[in-house]
Amino acid sequence: MSVSMRDLDPAFQGAGQKAGIEVWRIQNFTPAPIPKSSIGKFFTGDSYIVLKTTALKTGALRHDIHYWLGKDTSQDEAGTAAVKTVELDAALGGRAVQYREVQGHETEKFLSYFKPCIIPQEGGVASGFKHVEAEEHVTRLFVCRGKHVVHVKEVPFARSSLNHDDIYILDTKSKIFQFNGSNSSIQERAKALEVVQYIKDTYHDGTCEVATVEDGRLMADADSGEFWGFFGGFAPLPRKTANAEDKTVTFDIKKLFCVEKGKANPVEADTLEREMLDTNKCYILDCGLEVFVWMGRTTSLDDRKVASGAAEEMIRSSERPKSQMIRIIEGFETVPFRSKFDTWTQETNTTVSEDGRGRVAALLLRQGVNVRGLMKAAPPKEELEAFIDCTGNLQVWRVNGQEKILLQAADHSKFYSGDCYVFQYSYPGEEKEEVLIGTWFGKQSVEEERASAVSMASKMVESMKFVPAQARIYEGKEPVQFFVIMQSFIVFKGGISSGYKKYIAEKEVDDDTYNENGLALFRIQGSGPDNMQAIQVDPVASSLNSSYCYILHNDSSVFTWMGNLATSTDQELVERQLDLIKPNLQTRAQKEGSESEQFWELLGGKTEYSSQKLTKEPESDPHLFSCTFTKDVLKVTEIYNFTQDDLMTEDIFIVDCHSEIFVWVGQEVVPKNKLLALTIGEKFIEKDSLLEKLSPEAPIYVIMEGGEPSFFTRFFSSWDSSKSSMHGNSFQRKLKIVKNGGTPVADKPKRRTPASYGGRASVPEKSQQRSRTMSLSPDRVRVRGRSPAFNALAATFENQNARNLSTPPPVVRKLYPRSVTPDSARLAPKSSAIASRSALFEKFKTPPQEPLIPKSIKASPKTPESPAPESSSEGQEEKKDNDKEEEKSMSSKIVSLTIQEDAKEGVEDEEDLPAYPYERLKTTSPDPVTDIDVTRREAYLSSEEFKEKFGMTKEAFYKLPKWKQNKFKMAVQLF
Repeated sequence: MSVSMRDLDPAFQGAGQKAGIEVWRIQNFTPAPIPKSSIGKFFTGDSYIVLKTTALKTGALRHDIHYWLGKDTSQDEAGTAAVKTVELDAALGGRAVQYREVQGHETEKFLSYFKPCIIPQEGGVASGFKHVEAEEHVTRLFVCRGKHVVHVKEVPFARSSLNHDDIYILDTKSKIFQFNGSNSSIQERAKALEVVQYIKDTYHDGTCEVATVEDGRLMADADSGEFWGFFGGFAPLPRKTANAEDKTVTFDIKKLFCVEKGKANPVEADTLEREMLDTNKCYILDCGLEVFVWMGRTTSLDDRKVASGAAEEMIRSSERPKSQMIRIIEGFETVPFRSKFDTWTQETNTTVSEDGRGRVAALLLRQGVNVRGLMKAAPPKEELEAFIDCTGNLQVWRVNGQEKILLQAADHSKFYSGDCYVFQYSYPGEEKEEVLIGTWFGKQSVEEERASAVSMASKMVESMKFVPAQARIYEGKEPVQFFVIMQSFIVFKGGISSGYKKYIAEKEVDDDTYNENGLALFRIQGSGPDNMQAIQVDPVASSLNSSYCYILHNDSSVFTWMGNLATSTDQELVERQLDLIKPNLQTRAQKEGSESEQFWELLGGKTEYSSQKLTKEPESDPHLFSCTFTKDVLKVTEIYNFTQDDLMTEDIFIVDCHSEIFVWVGQEVVPKNKLLALTIGEKFIEKDSLLEKLSPEAPIYVIMEGGEPSFFTRFFSSWDSSKSSMHGNSFQRKLKIVKNGGTPVADKPKRRTPASYGGRASVPEKSQQRSRTMSLSPDRVRVRGRSPAFNALAATFENQNARNLSTPPPVVRKLYPRSVTPDSARLAPKSSAIASRSALFEKFKTPPQEPLIPKSIKASPKTPESPAPESSSEGQEEKKDNDKEEEKSMSSKIVSLTIQEDAKEGVEDEEDLPAYPYERLKTTSPDPVTDIDVTRREAYLSSEEFKEKFGMTKEAFYKLPKWKQNKFKMAVQLF
């Protein structure tokens, strides 16, 4: 497209340089910028140009241009707005999407810029007068329509304007009434209340009363009587009659026109193909409600203006006021436009478009125009942030047919590609303990075990009243949250489940399950000690990659290989993973280009291999969709410029960021649909509403309202957890907020700690969080989430003066010392591990201290009576000392009594309880005991088993203070 300075209006200088909204009003056929304080105010007699600039994750800026036409604007002003919009697009590099907006029929995207609504005021520049605020308040009646964004229109203040289908707002001098038609939805009523709040703040300084009136309640309450009094008393409402503005364009047509010499000529074709569009021409695609103007990349500015005028005339002549005109540039077609074609081959040439943008920038630069906004922004640095705490408790089960097997702590992060796993992770959130329950499917796993894993995880979530978030994860598509939870993650080839064994037997294929004494090659990847993976690959040279480090071993030899493009961090991760895969064996380091012959022999000879780093699906800018799922059919509606207030408790929403899918389920959603949340996520991926080629294996999260984790709330500009803590439906909640001056009113405590599915879990305070260490010793395997608590317990017994009794020890940076053999540690019997813990407990147990805990009250020294005080300062000092001694003595008596009562109460409580075997008291028992206090499982052990498990008698244990009992139970966690 050829550009000259005469085509560019000076008012657009510097436009679109940063994210935000800019508005111009057409005055005397030229655009005049609107001050920020007036953005969102529109006059019915004017035309406006609105530029929305969005900063994308890629660092680029996206532009959407709208020109808004008031119902009383002149034809000349409307034409000027259309032409100037084309010029603004040219100034921005010719890549913006342009929308025609007509008052009363605005697009949802346009209204989303000015939430909750726009209420155009009478008047304008062209009509020769300006709107003046009336000294006396004028009573007005508005009709509100819309479930996600609200279309507000002022209607005549008369009973005849009301009907049963819509929602109305009556704005009087002292009170604002919202009339809810009996056929309106809860979501529409809730959105209308946002308009009530806007009117209250804008026209009443936030001081007037608010009342709601329900259609059909007649004179049931004072507010209803007062409302109908403004209309001369109650009378039955007439049925809604359709007028010209209410009629919708129902016909679905697709007609393509080629614009040549100012005329739109039909293009005859049975189907629409991408190849029908010529880059040197402009086209009009008439789809009834939407009219698209497609402009070829090489078309001139005049050609684009002519095509826009032809589309305007097409809409005007066919009397379709609701039809929306959208102008798009070749290479930047929108999803709705591309979806109209039977086949579409994207031919975006970013290099050419960037060059064109650069040419425009260079031209303007020579004219002395600031062009910083036209240059491509630098892409942001890639930073992997998990948005999840890494100090929580982890439990992992391997799926074996129709059952699940709990893994030992040492095997939590060791998965097989032929198996499926279920995991539960409890961790400290922003305000409460949060729980994530998920499934992991290996690439070689069988469908039957995948279905079993999903069923098991769903039952776990349901048993916890849908509080936990749920995740579905495939091998190779793991999100960073999963890697941070697992910390050191290893994927072995093959599998050990019954389903996998049955599969390879039926298919008569070789079993390549990992053998620690056989030949194996691992690719090492990750970002640090808290996020590192070892992935077993085929032991051949073609599996190598210059961007990674590898571990190669057979029964007696261990090699490490470092690619030329690998970093020092990669090399450090190799050292750490060696401690897990092949500890205590001498390794032979290999540098790419100087490998030994034995190294290549193990790989079957040297061959070509890649040097390009493996990339995962990038995370795109999030999109929010409202979902309805009926009769196995999913319908979605995109919500633009979304906020937390767009999430309605009656509905299901999906946040799509391309690499991950989040399904948000409101508290008021029917239970049947709650159980279908994961299925809805899968259907959404199949539907691919944004035509972005979503991977069917993309991670899916199911998030329940009230349990939103940080890795979900990060998609919202702000998040107020108290809003999800309110009771009632969307309308009732919003009404409480409006009547409370715009502040959410929580109906239940913000902190709630759900019980762990596999037992009780203790979560450290936020101020005490640290990275979980994974250090091992030859005598004991590290127990994830337990060792820090036990170490804290020991530290407490060592230091009586420590104020924070649960502060964990300092972070140990080296997670796996090379001197440790996990296999040998795994061989240590469980009783030995427990005995060592008990010995450590006894070692650090606090000796009794007389001043703090006297044996009895009688042992407390009596304070001698003092002589009568004298006026001297010496006598006063002596009295103070006596008072302090007396106070200390009384404190000692209270402490002694309290501890003695606690100990006595603990022993007496356990005397009459029945005894059960340890195996039946475990939470994972196939035959668990019922009707017991699950918080005191140890109390039901026999005296012999109690001493065996805890290393002390019941009597000695329950003589300890309650806090010491809890600390010790948290440390051993036998159940």
